[in-house]
Amino acid sequence: MARIDLVDLAHSYGGNDAAPESFALKPVTMTWRQGGAYALLGPSGCGKTTLLNLISGIVTPSRGKILFDGADITPLSTQKRNIAQVFQFPVIYDTMTVGQNLAFPLQNRGVPKSEVEARVRQIADLLDLTFYLDRKATRLTADAKQKISLGRGLVRSDVAAVLFDEPLTVIDPELKWQLRSKLKALHRELDLTMIYVTHDQTEALTFADTVVVMHDGRVVQSGTPAELFDKPAHTFVGYFIGSPGMNIVPAVVSGHEARIDGHIIGLHRNYGVLPAGAKIEIGVRPEFVNIAAPASGLLSAAIERIDDLGRARFARVRIGDAKFAARVPPGFSVPDDNMVGLVFDPAHVHVYADSRLVEGVA
Repeated sequence: MARIDLVDLAHSYGGNDAAPESFALKPVTMTWRQGGAYALLGPSGCGKTTLLNLISGIVTPSRGKILFDGADITPLSTQKRNIAQVFQFPVIYDTMTVGQNLAFPLQNRGVPKSEVEARVRQIADLLDLTFYLDRKATRLTADAKQKISLGRGLVRSDVAAVLFDEPLTVIDPELKWQLRSKLKALHRELDLTMIYVTHDQTEALTFADTVVVMHDGRVVQSGTPAELFDKPAHTFVGYFIGSPGMNIVPAVVSGHEARIDGHIIGLHRNYGVLPAGAKIEIGVRPEFVNIAAPASGLLSAAIERIDDLGRARFARVRIGDAKFAARVPPGFSVPDDNMVGLVFDPAHVHVYADSRLVEGVA
């Protein structure tokens, strides 16, 4: 187990002399604590797998350093970094039994037989594989094989970190929730540093204590699931996390007011001088905007459709050229002309300049 420090870490597959914007991973400096559960979250091509491969040693960084417990391991091979990695597809030995697969990483390192047997039993029990220990892996389903792959990554108690690269891709949807919960329980039980790569926000938010959101090769925010939802530091985070995502619309902001399409929206904080020439937008999650009957002082919108998500209904509305999502209160009847007013919760309206959060003054 280890604390992991990334120091000005960056990588370009085109070489160190490539243009800065072409880097697959732009410079990042951050610390991951020992025993933490982390998720690298973002769309395809955002740099999350590159970052994971830099940590594992599969890729050597163009710039910067990687420290495990303060020791510079940047030049070390994957084997010498003492990490375990679980890939997108199962990596197991089909000709071995489940028990032999789980035992192999320990036997390969000369761990005493009694310790191997005890650890295999522990991991098999945690992953519900005990019944299959004497069965050949080749006869098992794809999701059972991925459980074995997970177990092989978790069986060593001395690893600096366990890295997961989208490990639930081959798992049937109905089993994904069970395995995510199982991984969370395993983290608590084993106290290992775990880093989980995914493009699925549900996987990231249910597994990790800290989610690292990546976009265009950059880390745009790192925080708890609640922090990412309540206070996105970047418009991409607001849009990417949440269903529906955050509403982001251009606005003119001054003091405690934002003006959209000629209508004023009150703000909870005071925004004095904003960066000159910056693109100013406000962001508010649909959960904090309610549709209401049209009234003086309310921003007018036209309903295009209503999505019933079971837990709540959200209206898709249009304000001039901007599209918006807003919550439909229980029992609300849509007017015949589909025109409604929007009621904002000022405490949850955020201001962004060039996509970055502006704090404002209380």
